[in-house]
Amino acid sequence: MIDTAPNPTTRRRSSARAGRVIAVAGLVVVALVVCSWIPGVVGTAAAAALPWCGLILGVLVVLALILARRVTLILLAPILIWALALLPSAPGLAAAAPAQSTPIQIVSQNVRAHSGGAAASATGIADLSADVVALTELDADSLQAAREILAPDYPHSYAIGTVAVWSRYPIAEAEGLTLGLDWKRALRVVVNTPDGDVAVYVMHAASVRPGVQQERDTMLSGIADAVAVDEAESIVVVGDFNAASADPALRAARSQLDWVRPTDGTLGLTWPAALPLARIDHVFVRGMTVLASTTARVGNSDHLATVTTLSP
Repeated sequence: MIDTAPNPTTRRRSSARAGRVIAVAGLVVVALVVCSWIPGVVGTAAAAALPWCGLILGVLVVLALILARRVTLILLAPILIWALALLPSAPGLAAAAPAQSTPIQIVSQNVRAHSGGAAASATGIADLSADVVALTELDADSLQAAREILAPDYPHSYAIGTVAVWSRYPIAEAEGLTLGLDWKRALRVVVNTPDGDVAVYVMHAASVRPGVQQERDTMLSGIADAVAVDEAESIVVVGDFNAASADPALRAARSQLDWVRPTDGTLGLTWPAALPLARIDHVFVRGMTVLASTTARVGNSDHLATVTTLSP
């Protein structure tokens, strides 16, 4: 009988090779995470992949435990770096509603122009009993369809370009915003809620394509500039930012506003709706308490809706 079992030397060599491969893979993940801090196209692409680096690191840890246990300690550094990079986008905790306050729920969704799904989205959002509805990527037909659905319950509205907002409460001010572009893809309204005025911004950031993202970056800087000089005590900014949660292009907005963390224990990924891979639809606030933040699938859009309950 021939003994075919590998000898100890062969096993050690095999383990060493596996360890080197796992360690190199860990370094590649670290490089990707570091890239998410770099402004521009590199940071945009890396930020979109950042949440999924955790899965890769998890697989590497399992392989290390099976094939090369000594490498497990080496992977602690990539795991720590990834966790620190993801921390600003991590889930948060819901706050308790202040006494004698009237919470308001704001639902925002990109309804996907020319999809014919605006009516279904509007119906689904109305069923959520939202107080303020913000829709983006509207074309003329989808705007009219949404108006017909929402008008009975939301008598106050304003639309400009591809964005629109409907409210149960009166709208005192309304204006379209270019945010640095030559056409209007954003708006600002002041909603008279029972607990005071709230400035609501709705934006549809320009699209990002390989090597083409300057217009989006200009709009993201523009919204930060707009809220920096806004004297309203309570501000909400919602919409499709076309930027993942950790995208460096969101730093300006984060410096002026609080990014609303999902309170449902998830990362709040919103796109694509069938299998969400990134959170590109965001909510920012200033001077408001976040009572709940989650996502919901309404209509047949390729974006999930953000559902946020706030108290001024």
